[in-house]
Amino acid sequence: MNNFPVIGLRSVELGTPDLATSVDFYTRVWGLQTVAEVGDKVFLAATGDDFHVLELKQSKQSELRKITFRVRSADDLADLFAKAVAFGCTVLREPGTADAPSGGQRFVIREPQGSVLEFVHDDHRKPANTVANRVERLAHVNINTSDIEALSAFYRDVLGFRLTDRSKMMAFLCCNSDHHAVVLAEAPVNGLNHIAFLMPDLESVMRGSGLVVDKGVPIGWGVGRHGPGDNVFAYFVDPLGVVIEYTAEVLQVDENYRVKGPDEWVWPPGRTDHWGIAPPKSDACKKAQVSIGFSGA
Repeated sequence: MNNFPVIGLRSVELGTPDLATSVDFYTRVWGLQTVAEVGDKVFLAATGDDFHVLELKQSKQSELRKITFRVRSADDLADLFAKAVAFGCTVLREPGTADAPSGGQRFVIREPQGSVLEFVHDDHRKPANTVANRVERLAHVNINTSDIEALSAFYRDVLGFRLTDRSKMMAFLCCNSDHHAVVLAEAPVNGLNHIAFLMPDLESVMRGSGLVVDKGVPIGWGVGRHGPGDNVFAYFVDPLGVVIEYTAEVLQVDENYRVKGPDEWVWPPGRTDHWGIAPPKSDACKKAQVSIGFSGA
């Protein structure tokens, strides 16, 4: 499992029309911590060793500005850049020193369906300090796509991800032992579906969700357990309309994991999760999951 050129999902950048409100939510309610401010951008950390997991930038509208992946080596970084250029991706930043406070070497591209992807190597880390009921790191990002097969092929053939499961509406892709780091959701428009934040365990998902509810933010879907990936989930909608998830207990896989298809991922009527206890997803959550576009797209 150590042959992936991309070794993990590092961070995401969101544009927000109300930076102060977004920073307040993600620190006071969601449990992240501000670690740097550069111009009109705020960098927020979880309890794991990533310097930051979320970037918030003042913008005209809520949008997904960037997904950042960590790369195994400098050679892999150069190889990925060459493959992305050959594939026809738009180069936004040539390989060079990253301008974020996390440092490292990086390049930035826009893939043909519109999402901006950054790849970094040798970025700064910090000591990990896992805390119950608090986010450790990012777990996955779920992207809406109007051509799921084409985007899945891009992640596999160009970026070196591997397909782990394919349900009727979604493709699950891994780049390490986590069952998925990227999920692609079939949708009428391209954009962000949701961002999942990893909690230490099931108890932390439950208690963390309770703390969010205590602050007046309702659960949009869950608590439940997904099928593909077998992870526990609780979905919320942030104040600016972005769907976010607390998750834990993500299935660990290796190259011997058998990919299952849509015929095997079927629930009994009325069920929306593996346990069969999650209530239907709220209308607000459903709407938000198809409302956040890519910056500049």
